[in-house]
Order: sequence, then structure tokens, then C-alpha cells
Amino acid sequence: MKNEPPAIGIIGGSGLYQMEELRDATEHKIDTPFGSPSDVLIGGKVSGRQVYFLPRHGRGHRILPHELNHRANIYALRSLNVRWIISVTAVGSLQEKYAPRDVLLPSQFYDRTSLRTAHTFFGKGIAAHIAFAEPISTTLRNLLAESAKSAGVTVHNGGTYVNMDGPAFSTRAESELNRRYGFDVIGMTNLPEAKLAREAEIALATMAMITDYDCWKVEEEPVSAQIVIGHLMANAETAKKVLVDVIPRVPMEPNWAEHSALDSALVTDRKLWPEATVEKLKPILERFL
Repeated sequence: MKNEPPAIGIIGGSGLYQMEELRDATEHKIDTPFGSPSDVLIGGKVSGRQVYFLPRHGRGHRILPHELNHRANIYALRSLNVRWIISVTAVGSLQEKYAPRDVLLPSQFYDRTSLRTAHTFFGKGIAAHIAFAEPISTTLRNLLAESAKSAGVTVHNGGTYVNMDGPAFSTRAESELNRRYGFDVIGMTNLPEAKLAREAEIALATMAMITDYDCWKVEEEPVSAQIVIGHLMANAETAKKVLVDVIPRVPMEPNWAEHSALDSALVTDRKLWPEATVEKLKPILERFL
């Protein structure tokens, strides 16, 4: 939506948009060339800023991590002129110092997924290789850290998120190996969102909400869906407090480095771009056309 003001996207649980501060809520059903997003998007205003919420797993939590259509999700947000994304996600802690109900703001990722061909918009005649050494928007991450501290949340600013496929949780052997590598938290969803957001020139940062100690901590009960859900409820309330504080802190102008990521990524000469691919990627490539 070309005439829409730059907006902020929130990806997370379906309860996140049920906040008192959300005004003028509307539903947006978006069709994309990559299929359907996880659910309709909820638009509205928070502190006067346009925000779009997307329940990652669909309302009622119907979609498993390996079934997520990340391309459709990020494309739908970009088509609504979202230029910042705050991704709220549940993770397991791999280190003693990160306790359940703490918040960790990852600065790095390690990819253990197997579906990487679905984690790019490019191909079909247009090649692009994004710079991804710093996969998170540092500026947005620091804004989140400030807001979390203001909200009285125990927050850890920086760390490595290892992304596994799921949907099963780790074995103890896998959990111990990830700990020995020095990774901090483990999850099933966030790395593809970060890669695709960078390709779509969206600044993204993650609020990793710790729900458990994975299964490496033998004196703790091994992680189960019931344990995770209990902490998720508390973490959702924490996330809302942080979001209400951080949204008005995000600048109006999309002029961070992430907002021009394709300047150094596109390889194929413009004259060789197939029209069908150009049309498919128009919300992402529009400034180059």
C-alpha cells in the first residue's frame, strides 16, 4: 500500500493485539504470490503509530513451526508498508543465567533448519545475496532493551539464538551440544523471519521470551508443552508492556541501514530481470523500478 505511512509490524501470539492501547482495529486479509499468511493481520494505532499484528501460528495456534509460510508473512507486512518488525517468540534457555520469564534480545543466529530454500524471496531470474553478518537491527534491539528496563523486565541485551526445525523439542544430547557451542537460547521460528525481513528492507529485532531450560538442566522437569504454555501466558503480558513503551520510540522515517539492504545485495543486471519476477516482488523492488 504505497500511500500508507511507514508502519510497525508485530509478529507473535494472537493475544498480543488484545491490548487496551490499540485503537481503530481493522482486519486485513492479504493474498501474496507466495500463498497465504498465517492469518488475517490486525491493523490499528498505538500511541498514534500505525501497527500491524500477525499471529505467527494462526489464531488458536494451528500451524506448526515447520509449516509456517514465512515468505507470505513477511511479504504481507511489507505490502502494508511495514518497515520495522518486532518479533515476539518463545525460546528455551541454554544457559543457567537466563531464567524462565526473562527476556533475551538476540544479536546473532545459528541456523540448524533444513528448509532454507523457502527462506528467500529471490530466484526466478533475480539473484540477491544480503549481508547478514549482523542479522538483527542493533538500533531497534537497543530500543527494546530500554523499554524492557523501563517496564521492570529482566532483560538480556545480546546473545545467540539457535534455530531448529521442530516441532519436537530437543533431545538431551542435542541440548548439551548446543550449550557447548555457547548458544544462549533455542527456538523454531525466528531466523527465517530475520532473513526475509532483511531482504524486504525491514529492520527487525526479536524479543525472545524464555519459557524453559530446554532439557539440559537435569534437576528441572524436561520441557513440555504444558510448561511452555504456563510461562507463555505470563510472557505475553510482559511483551505487551514492552511493546506499548517501545512503539512510540521507533522513528517515523525508515532511514536505517536495514532499509537499504538491497543496495549491496542485488547481483543480476536490471536489464535482465524477468518481468514476471519483477511483478511478483514489486512491494520489495519498487524503489529500483
